[in-house]
Amino acid sequence: MDFANFASQLNAGTILPEGIVIVTLLGVLIVDLILGRTSARWIAYLAIAGLTAAIIALYFQWDTTNPIAFTGSFNGDDLSIIFRGIIALSAMATILMSIRYVEQSGTALAEFIAILMTATVGGMFLSGANELVMIFISLEALSISSYLLSGYTKRDPRSNEAALKYLLIGASSTAVFLYGVSLLYGLSGGQTELTAIANGIATANVGQSLGLVIALVFVIAGIGFKISAAPFHQWTPDVYEGAPTPVIAFLSVGSKTAGFALAIRLLTTVFPIVADEWRFVFTALAVLSMILGNVVALAQTSMKRMLAYSSIAQAGFVMIGLIAGTDAGYSSMIFYLLVYLFMNLCAFSCVVLFSLRTGTDQISEYSGLYQKDPLLTLGLSISLLSLGGIPPLAGFFGKIYLFWAGWQAGLYWLVLLGLITSVVSIYYYIRVVKMMVVKEPQEMSDVVKNYPQVRWDLPGLRPLQVGLVVTLIATTISGILSNPLFTLANNSVTNTPMLQAAKVASTQASVITNQQLQEF
Repeated sequence: MDFANFASQLNAGTILPEGIVIVTLLGVLIVDLILGRTSARWIAYLAIAGLTAAIIALYFQWDTTNPIAFTGSFNGDDLSIIFRGIIALSAMATILMSIRYVEQSGTALAEFIAILMTATVGGMFLSGANELVMIFISLEALSISSYLLSGYTKRDPRSNEAALKYLLIGASSTAVFLYGVSLLYGLSGGQTELTAIANGIATANVGQSLGLVIALVFVIAGIGFKISAAPFHQWTPDVYEGAPTPVIAFLSVGSKTAGFALAIRLLTTVFPIVADEWRFVFTALAVLSMILGNVVALAQTSMKRMLAYSSIAQAGFVMIGLIAGTDAGYSSMIFYLLVYLFMNLCAFSCVVLFSLRTGTDQISEYSGLYQKDPLLTLGLSISLLSLGGIPPLAGFFGKIYLFWAGWQAGLYWLVLLGLITSVVSIYYYIRVVKMMVVKEPQEMSDVVKNYPQVRWDLPGLRPLQVGLVVTLIATTISGILSNPLFTLANNSVTNTPMLQAAKVASTQASVITNQQLQEF
């Protein structure tokens, strides 16, 4: 084979950001091996520097002329670039909030960061995976690392329980997903590349169409687990409550983002011929997620469990953009995931900081916090109000874009349900804010009465406080800058040929179906 032609097909430069993360991962392990735990915090800064370099590399790959790498196995288009950037940013914020937390738990920070970086690489590869084997390997790298992170505090029984539940349910969902993609492999005549699979099943007969629907159901089940959509959400509350708080911060943003990236790429490329069917299924998932997530969150007494059900509800909102299936729908999904990164990680930074100082995450214990820690109160209040969609914060504009895209696509009742459940969510978010701000001194919780003096000079807390301030500022100004951010999201959609081709294929499939019905 001609080496120049092989190098052109390989196009290894497309995965330069992932390569940087892998090299940083190896550097973390080597530095820890040589210097030991005395260099733990410098290892964290090394990891943050590597992730920053990866994001810069992503920036320079924007709108590249040749995004296909590894003979079609990986697609580094603009859509994947923005998803990979969100995942890398979520990993950076997670490391900032992990330094003090992991040290206080008595476990090794370098090993924690190494596993987190592995999950980050898996999520980034999954965002651009264009072939079944690549999808499965990336998905497993992300999933197995997530299981390990969930049970990382080995001395905590709740963490062990969370990891075991996550592993058992995750293994089942992986088996279901793998069965679905194996059906795709068979129906397409032994193809593994997504476009080749779509071409192979485009002329499927009646029996193969039934098999395609079965494959679709199994694939959606696997995706539903990854994005924690009801009824595939069973793992979410228990894992969020028992796992280390920085871990669930990453799962709520990084893992969910990778799941939505997989959903867009797989559904639009492989299943345009049954687009109406998968949109119907996701409509049911969105309805269940919005209702169950917001209603059950009302009864929660733990902040982490409340944020778990909030995460389920947020997945329901994001699915409105996916169901719309338009450029505006996909753009609003990306925009919402981008601002969700800021506001959700800001909330979890506050929860981590509060739990480090008090040892609890009960909502009632936040009573009167404003009088002892104004910064933490401000950060948590802004992030929760943004999650609830209060203007002029980022979450408000995110929901406006999603609901408008759904309305334009004719999803009137789904948008109305989203508006109603958003109003419900405001209640349990404002309940926490009211408890922190409005409580009289005599109503202050015992934990807050004994709240330690806030100090900014503690080395272990500086990175966490920096992460809190940065995410708080980003949550505040991203609402003001919503137009350029949405333009960025829209450009990533319009510059992605895959999505444009999927719209044409879906339209053609609808025309063929209508002709068949008329002939029948």
